[in-house]
Amino acid sequence: MSGATSTSALPRRLALLPRLGLIPTTAELLGGYLDEALPAGARAVALDAGCGRMSALATRKDRLARLVGVDIHHPPSPLPWLDEFQVADVCGGGEAFPAGTFDLVLSSFTVEHFADPPAAFRNVARWLRPGGTLVLSTVNRTHPFVALYLSLPPRLGRPLQRLVKASAADAHPLVGRCNDPARLRAALREAGFADVEIRTAGHLARAWQRRLPLYLLGLLGDLAAQPFPAHRSTLIARARLTDSR
Repeated sequence: MSGATSTSALPRRLALLPRLGLIPTTAELLGGYLDEALPAGARAVALDAGCGRMSALATRKDRLARLVGVDIHHPPSPLPWLDEFQVADVCGGGEAFPAGTFDLVLSSFTVEHFADPPAAFRNVARWLRPGGTLVLSTVNRTHPFVALYLSLPPRLGRPLQRLVKASAADAHPLVGRCNDPARLRAALREAGFADVEIRTAGHLARAWQRRLPLYLLGLLGDLAAQPFPAHRSTLIARARLTDSR
């Protein structure tokens, strides 16, 4: 397979996708939920659970009193948009943060890596204040390409991850135990969340844009699933913690 494409080709590839009807995008849906949870003038305390090099919350710092990040390891380089960072397993015992610390939690493409998604959602529910919001994106196993990707044995899956990710450091083990709309909704409700809304987007071509063969494969997958929203490659969800907890 050819090497990664020069960055000059990437904007052209991305510009083609809306013209082919691949809208709304994951970023648009995720951003809409975040803006709904962070109205103008908000001074919320937010957590990016599983934060990577960038965060959709970084561009909304003017509506945040504090932005905290948590991940299972230290980032390879400092994340200046964070006010605080902790190393912890979101699926762990839940002692990383006191109960009722946050108004908003963002989990961007991390659920597919969770060893125990229900435990992670229970921890997030504990860390949120009553009425707080969880916004997440994750891959959708009902898309056949995603189902294949998640089912690959590690000896095949890890090398493929290193091809599609920005760097090998981003290639975390895939689990995918809660990666279809029904299981995701059930796990969120069991953890105490209500008002669960799940939408979908085609995201393969955007995620695989760095290498032309993978971009074209992702584009084919996105176009084939676009008429069938339940089977698009990415789930974007918003869930609110019940006030009665």
